[in-house]
Amino acid sequence: MNVLAFSSPLATVAGTLPVLLMFSGQTAPAIYVLVTLMLLIFSVGFVKMSGSVQSPGGFYSFVTAGLGKPAGLGGAFLALFGYIFIGFFAPSFFGVTLQGFVVSSLNGPEIPWYWYALAITAVTTALAYNRIDLSAKLLTAVMLLEVAIVVVFDVASFSAKGLETVQSAGFAPSSVTNATVGLALLFAVGNFFGFEATVIYRDEVKNPDKTISRATYLSVAGIGLFYAVAASAFIAFFGPDNVQAAASSDTVNLFNNAVGVLVGKTFADITTILLITSVLACMLSIQNIAARYGFSLAADHAVPAFFGRVHPRHKSPYVAAIAIGLIWAVATVIFAVLDVSPDALYPIASGSGTFAVLLLMFITSFAVLVYFLRRRSFAPESVWKTIVAPLISVVFLGAVTYLAIANYPELIGGSAEMTGIFMSFTFALFFGGVVYAFFLRSRRPDIYVRLGRQMID
Repeated sequence: MNVLAFSSPLATVAGTLPVLLMFSGQTAPAIYVLVTLMLLIFSVGFVKMSGSVQSPGGFYSFVTAGLGKPAGLGGAFLALFGYIFIGFFAPSFFGVTLQGFVVSSLNGPEIPWYWYALAITAVTTALAYNRIDLSAKLLTAVMLLEVAIVVVFDVASFSAKGLETVQSAGFAPSSVTNATVGLALLFAVGNFFGFEATVIYRDEVKNPDKTISRATYLSVAGIGLFYAVAASAFIAFFGPDNVQAAASSDTVNLFNNAVGVLVGKTFADITTILLITSVLACMLSIQNIAARYGFSLAADHAVPAFFGRVHPRHKSPYVAAIAIGLIWAVATVIFAVLDVSPDALYPIASGSGTFAVLLLMFITSFAVLVYFLRRRSFAPESVWKTIVAPLISVVFLGAVTYLAIANYPELIGGSAEMTGIFMSFTFALFFGGVVYAFFLRSRRPDIYVRLGRQMID
């Protein structure tokens, strides 16, 4: 459930999907199908790797096993800071959304957005401090409500407009190479982030080998199908020829306006409330994943060991979770003091974080391929699982990474100068981790030998 909450179904359908429609129009469902197929292929090597590298370190452990400890530590830094960056979109987005709802729908006082942002940070930190099963119960309840809202929208749209309106939707011959479709592809891939949590929680689930395999495939397939149908519902409502223009003219309110017309204003208000809780669930899921990366690094002594402390009763990495909450809170205060618009914060945070995790996924896919190639001389296994599927993943994720680099200004909604700063920082994270690992190897070999949290069969 943490995996699905990361993708935040309602926040994605109301927030990200309209942006994707703005770039891709009627090709959006086909884009989701393509990304789903490619990530299912990625999952083949991912699941196979999880059986060989039985560690809760996630991509950190996989990159270490395939490319060595320096690359693994660089990948861990990409993951930790990437998820922290992605998560920082939530406080500002939550603050603006709740502020508007309180003022416009409840006729309440106009409280500055940053107080709401600090409040949600405090709530998610308190939940992340507790046991994972407490978070899972909350996420399950929120997720079921979110899914129900989107399903109602889908059914209402198809019932009112008919399925024949989306039958022509797909890839036109010229659309595959279109630059805006390339941006849509980036946003679609970002909607699937977080499925590596199936490995990160290895130590906290029963029968991990069976659970990880089942959860990974179901998560990827379920996320892809869910969003492909929702994209088709948008196309049915606005029409294949008009959906791109509609998304461009009113991106923020596209979903709420459609729901209001199809189901009524009361239901639209309920949707807004659930959108607010959806952001909370998404933020909590990201905080849980980032905290476990911090825990893994601390367990290996790559960062101060106290970040690896586990709560004696809740069994959660509570120090790492609190540290991430404090980072978000301090950043919120700093940007509030500097009078930075919250509307400018969440595209920068989510875009830069998305690029960091995407780069890590590309590195991981290459690491999986190298790992199994090295093993073929003494432990040959299925060619499809260990060679073909990982190779396809390297090509696909390499192409998406190239698109991210080529379209980085649009990805973060920033200037050329901002692009240079954030892209340089992202690559510096990886290569900084590599340099730091070599430093540890020469000065602290006792720490170096621990890197990667490896438990290889």
